[in-house]
Amino acid sequence: MIAAVHRRSALIAGGQVVGVLGSSQQRSREAAQAWGVADGYSSLEQLAASEAEVVHVCSPNATHAPYVQALLAAGKHVICEKPLGVTAAQAQEMTDLAARAGVVATVPFVYRYHPVVREIRARVQAGEFGDWNLLHGHYLQDWLRSAHASNWRVDPAQGGASRAFADIGSHWCDLVEWVSGQRIQELTAQLSIAIAERPDGGGATFGGRADGKTAAVSTEDIATVLFRTADRIPGSVVISQVAAGRKNRLWFELDGAGGSASFDQENPESFWLGSSEGSRCVVRDSASGSAEQRRLSYLPAGHAQGYGDCFAAFVADTYAAVRGEQPDGLPTFADGARSAVIVDAVVRSAREAAWTAVTP
Repeated sequence: MIAAVHRRSALIAGGQVVGVLGSSQQRSREAAQAWGVADGYSSLEQLAASEAEVVHVCSPNATHAPYVQALLAAGKHVICEKPLGVTAAQAQEMTDLAARAGVVATVPFVYRYHPVVREIRARVQAGEFGDWNLLHGHYLQDWLRSAHASNWRVDPAQGGASRAFADIGSHWCDLVEWVSGQRIQELTAQLSIAIAERPDGGGATFGGRADGKTAAVSTEDIATVLFRTADRIPGSVVISQVAAGRKNRLWFELDGAGGSASFDQENPESFWLGSSEGSRCVVRDSASGSAEQRRLSYLPAGHAQGYGDCFAAFVADTYAAVRGEQPDGLPTFADGARSAVIVDAVVRSAREAAWTAVTP
């Protein structure tokens, strides 16, 4: 699923897809044929030696570190899906390697690229909301609600120790930290498994059913987290992949002394503002608001933009960075390493049933 999104975004951003590497030589050939790509690589070594300038890593989580390390050693610019590494130490090592290699290395925290998110952030930076009182929200999905559904992410050997939080909670934390300007300093978390057994062998992402024998589930379906920021601002987030009817509801609200703002990713063309004088919805507008909202609003108001547009804008900004530009808000490997530190703290807190510092 996500590799096709990367390919589409690369083409929109003006890139030429010169080759593809799948999980086997046969899969590489099939993908190359389906996409009209010249090369279906037979190995990572062949890819690393190819003419590709930028490599998009869209494979299962446990493969990210070895793939990226080989690509960085070959001098490639890299876009790597999150989580950057299955541990905080691994993610930091990849970040350090990228810095030493002097290449552009980014992570698709693409919800930063909703134009109205940029507008909220600009208002935060202008001091419109005053000091924060509370940061809260949720990220809810239902694609694993059925006991018949499974996916490689369920297996910690492929996905890592955390599933729901590492997969989607990471997006929420990155977005809220980036927009609010606050950093989560300590937290207490609870991880819950709603479905004790799932079909063994995985299945298609966002649908499909896996048949055959079942296996015990050891990664969470649900995460609930209370946190405090470095400025002692309280917050909370609820994460679930078993919330019936919720497809991709990333929602946050930021409550300040001078006003509040909220954003719903499933309704991305507007955001809510609250104040002592009342509340109102503000609609995305390519002709007004912050410079970043206008830059990313390539369609006039009333012509909906969404997730695919965010991804294409992120890829375009990555390619601009390769050309030597410095796009605002581009999420890098450093942001991926930060995310891994938060995921690690959530896992430790749940295991130890204690408030846990968010530290490398």
